[in-house]
Amino acid sequence: FALLRLLLELTHTDITFQNHCGIHWKMMNLLILLATALFSGEIYAFQPARSHNVARMSTSLQMGLTLYGSQGSRSPLVNWAAYELGLEINMGDLAKNPHPFGQIPCLMDDGDVTVFESGAILLYLLNKAKIDDLNEKQKASITSWVSWANASLDPICFLETPEGKVYDTGLKKPNRRIETLDKLLADRDYLVEDAGFTVADVAIASYLLYVPQFFPDVDFSRWPNVVRYMKDCASRTAYGDAFGTQVQGFLVNSLNEMGGNEKEEKKLFGIF
Repeated sequence: FALLRLLLELTHTDITFQNHCGIHWKMMNLLILLATALFSGEIYAFQPARSHNVARMSTSLQMGLTLYGSQGSRSPLVNWAAYELGLEINMGDLAKNPHPFGQIPCLMDDGDVTVFESGAILLYLLNKAKIDDLNEKQKASITSWVSWANASLDPICFLETPEGKVYDTGLKKPNRRIETLDKLLADRDYLVEDAGFTVADVAIASYLLYVPQFFPDVDFSRWPNVVRYMKDCASRTAYGDAFGTQVQGFLVNSLNEMGGNEKEEKKLFGIF
């Protein structure tokens, strides 16, 4: 930054004064080359090593996946998916959020691909990760569950005013769709058969797990398989990395009090 400041000062200084100070144009050219190298990312000597699984703030020198979001929004579910898939993700400056409506989460890839809506982002990340073990039937199932999370589960979990403000949850009362989900989870650990944990589970479990965070008096015990499923998902290391270990601990303890069947946790897609 000192170099760039000097360059700006020199380029705005009278040429006669530069000559009196003995500044040669070759020096100016050298400064311009150095500044160009800085902006193009060709100087790496002072870049610190980064953890693969920890999101970091994005700069103009970084490319790849950049997420615009905040911890108090739905954006951590995108972090969760990225960590499970082994994708490195940067956190972007919200002042530069490219979402057309200024909402979060929003994802940019390599500086020119923009994806918004959490479900669309999850499917984009899945495609980006190129998981070879998934067949077409499983991919279709993942797409269906992610879409169901946004279109059907969200309105159940969060009741909104006409202005879009959440005022309650629909899970304080019996719900046919959640009852059906409970039956489906009676004979499987995760949603997509023979695929292990997938982004379908990130989508569904994220919405379910938001409810006890915002409405801690809700009792899920009428759906024991859902409770077990929520607890298994919340216990995953990547969930704690994305949402925070305090949130993770609170949820696991709360769900333990609600009961639920214990099943052995399967690893992501059965390959990790």
